[in-house]
This record gives sequence, structure tokens and C-alpha cells, in this order.
Amino acid sequence: MSVHIDIAGLRTEKIAFVPSPLAELCMALHALSEPGHHPGLQAWATGVTARLDPHLADRMCEADFLWRTTLSDLFLPFAGVPGRSALPGGTIAEDLSLLDKLTDEQFVDAALEFTCVSSYGSPGPVLLDDPEQRRRAVELAASRGPQQVRFTERLLSDPPRIRAWFRQFVEDCEEAFFSQTWARLGHQLAADARHKTDLLRRKGLAEALAAVSPAAGVDESGTRITVDKLGEGRTRTGDGGLLLIPTSMGWPHLSVLHRHGWQPVLHYPVNSPELASPPSVEQLALRMAALSHPVRMRLCRHLARSAYTTGELAQIHGMSAPEISRHLGVLKKAGLLTTRRRGRYVLHQLDVTVAARLGSDFLEGILR
Repeated sequence: MSVHIDIAGLRTEKIAFVPSPLAELCMALHALSEPGHHPGLQAWATGVTARLDPHLADRMCEADFLWRTTLSDLFLPFAGVPGRSALPGGTIAEDLSLLDKLTDEQFVDAALEFTCVSSYGSPGPVLLDDPEQRRRAVELAASRGPQQVRFTERLLSDPPRIRAWFRQFVEDCEEAFFSQTWARLGHQLAADARHKTDLLRRKGLAEALAAVSPAAGVDESGTRITVDKLGEGRTRTGDGGLLLIPTSMGWPHLSVLHRHGWQPVLHYPVNSPELASPPSVEQLALRMAALSHPVRMRLCRHLARSAYTTGELAQIHGMSAPEISRHLGVLKKAGLLTTRRRGRYVLHQLDVTVAARLGSDFLEGILR
């Protein structure tokens, strides 16, 4: 299972290694909401949380599914700008100006990715003009919780209002904590981008990708990039370019934007902190046995990012609910899942702290 990027005809000058402050803010928000994914950032997250204005903290909860669950493409708006050749801005303000260039339809599609309603890698119906798709989006949001429903309903009924809310939220985050963080990390990311660019020019794309991640590579013909992930996707550069965005706060996530009609983006981590020690032999044997089935590995990929109902997982994986329930039962018996009830929905989620003790290869693999 991999994500493939068709780069046939892509010229070297259209490949850009460049940092993005808005993309890094996404990873910062993700680390604040999912500290278990990022054990090396716990001290930073604790410090930010302790100083955070309560009003801003409440607003973070209003739409945290945009960075907790899916790492929304709203934070990579340059990829959706017409022409498929725009570069990230050097500041949050410049990145937000690029966000303003997206149509309402693009904004809504990217914002609703958390509901799994978007066709993402292929053309689909125009959501804002399709009553059935709008109804389905709200229905799928209901399993995530009441705040997701409220957000979805407001987004579908008044996209400009949510766009204004999102812009103000980003600006407030920058003022509250991110400007200091970016001042520290921006130079590091710029240096990494310069190094990878030099490597690209001197030794070619294959060497540059090898330096990005061992999970990314180009085929012998030089016409296709493959990113090894527990997920499937296809995209192409066409007459556009290819962006590679470094992140300091994003390890172990290796993300590929392959949204239909958008410029492909590889968002890659530049560091790999140490994780906790592995569990006992008895626990390890039980958990590894539970993970020996490929379906359960794919389930872990989704459950590591968010809590899902059995019905949602059945829809995503094209299986029946009883089949999914049996696999969930095995994972739960191994102590890998947590379960909670929200109204009439039962939500399952991977215990990332337990998963981390299985080793960095496993955690990086499912979060890549």
C-alpha cells in the first residue's frame, strides 16, 4: 500500500524544497492536541498550554478535528492555487493570502476531509451545489460529535463566515505562541530546504528523496515517486510542480497531499526523537499477534489519528460491520484500543502511548 505521484515530464526547476509557516502551525496544533504522537514535544506542549489564554484554548476545541484527525489541507493552501505552481509564503500572513485565493468549494472540500465525505483523489460532485452530498456530510459529521456537526452546518451554510473564523484563529495562534516557535524553527527548516535543494541539483531527485525519508523513492525510469504508507493514493504533477515541505514538529508523520486538482505536496519530518522502551515479552507477543493481520494494521492507521465507529470503519475499508467488530475485538484484547461512548455512537481509538512502546518503526509506519 503506497501513495504514488506520477512525475513524467517534470523538470527539476519545478521541484521545490521550501518551508511553510502555516504548515508548521498545523503540526504545532496537532502536537498540542495529540501529545502522544509526539513524545519529544511534551515539554513544549506543556509550556504552551500553561500560558494559553482560556478563550483561545476554547476556540482550539471548536475545530481541532482539522489538525487532530486529518492534518487538513487548509494548512497547505498554496497547493490549491490555480496554476499548480504557487510556493508557500515566508510568513503566516503570506500563507493566509494564498488561502484567500481558494474558492469556497475548495475551502469547504478541504475543511470537510475529516468526515471522509470528500472524494479527495478523484473528481466528485460539487458539494455546495449537491443537497444529497450536503446531507451526507452532516450525517457523517454526527458520528464525530456535536461540535463537528455545528461546524459542518455553519461551513455549508456560510463558507465566508468560517473562512473569516479560520483566518482570525490562525492570526491569534501566531500572536499567542507560534511566532516565538517559528522564530526558533524557521531557520532550521530553511537550512534543511537549502541542503535538500543542493542535493537535488548535484545528485538528482533519487538522492534528494532518499535524504527526505527511506519511505520515499523514485522508480528507475524517473517517472513515478512512491511513498510507502499504510494507505493508497495516486496523483500527478502534470503541468504543475512538486513541493516538498520540511517540518520540525511533525515527526513521525510523513504526509502526502494528493487531492484531485491540487499540486502534489510531500510534507516530511526533519528529525526523529527517541521513543519509550518496548513492553514485556508476553505483552509484545500478544500485541504482535494482534497486528499480524493486514486489515488490523490498516485499522490502526485510522484509529491512531482519531476515534471511529464500527460503521465508519466498515465504510472506509469496504467490509461488513461484523467483520470490523471481530478485528476490533482482537486489538482490544491485546490492550491496543480504548473505547468510549458518545450518545448512541461507540468510538474506538488506538492507544498511541501503548503503540509507541512497540517501537518507533511501528508508530512511524502507522502515522506516516
